[in-house]
Amino acid sequence: MLNLYNPQNFSSLFSILATAFLLGIVHGFTPDEHTWPITFSYSIGSYSTKGGFKTGLLFSLAFTFQRAVASELSYYALGKILTKPDVVPIIYLFVGIVMSFAGAYVIGLGENFELFEGLEKILLKFLRIKTLKPQTKHAGDKSRPIPLYMVLLHGFIAGWGTGAFAIIVYTVLAPKMPNGYTGFLPGLLFGLGTMATQIIIGIFAGRFMERLKIPKKGIEYIARRTSGLTLFWGGLAFVLAAALEIAFPKLIQAGFVTPVKVHNLHTLGVGFFLVIFIILFILAASFIKSLKYVKNNGSEFL
Repeated sequence: MLNLYNPQNFSSLFSILATAFLLGIVHGFTPDEHTWPITFSYSIGSYSTKGGFKTGLLFSLAFTFQRAVASELSYYALGKILTKPDVVPIIYLFVGIVMSFAGAYVIGLGENFELFEGLEKILLKFLRIKTLKPQTKHAGDKSRPIPLYMVLLHGFIAGWGTGAFAIIVYTVLAPKMPNGYTGFLPGLLFGLGTMATQIIIGIFAGRFMERLKIPKKGIEYIARRTSGLTLFWGGLAFVLAAALEIAFPKLIQAGFVTPVKVHNLHTLGVGFFLVIFIILFILAASFIKSLKYVKNNGSEFL
């Protein structure tokens, strides 16, 4: 029987690759800061089942490519470098910058972000950005669709994040490959497993937006505002987490241990609470506020 929590002994090459694939599935379904906030944000921004499938697929493709590359490097004994704790805040920093840039692009940087009004005014003043007045009644007219290259770029950058799953792939599975030609396979299979679940999550998010009983223009407004706000403020949360981990290195290893023997659920650290904050607070608050606006100003979206 395959041991997904602490895999050590393998009977064949097939068992190694099966472990990698199943670990990817578990990784995709558990709250992970390198996948959930990004996939949910982009998929909601697509506001359709088809769009959710597409964003989940593209993000996962880039993520899978990165994991395959990292797995190949790990075969040549670079796994310990890739999994060093010092790498975590650096990845958080890059992921956060890309998230905030994508969010600012979607909602139009310079408009009032309509979520944390006092904080937004301070931020815009600090960045020396003048608040733009929308030409029509609602700011959604200035929002833009998410470019596909951003989804791909984000997937590739996020893939370099390390955690229990990455450590297993890089330090346990990849080194057991028979030769350098197969070193990439554990990362590839892990990525494909994650891809399967990320597509499901993307479809779910897109389908949820489709089922809202409001005009199509209202759905588009809610989707893009929710997506943009979540990406922007979620990205700043990543940058803040990176700054705290650089200032206080021990914070990276801090966490609460639970009896659940599933990675991402056994030790609840900074990454877990980052996911909860972004999904349950920023995304939920953005969605509720945007939905309320559409319902209170329905005539604007007919």
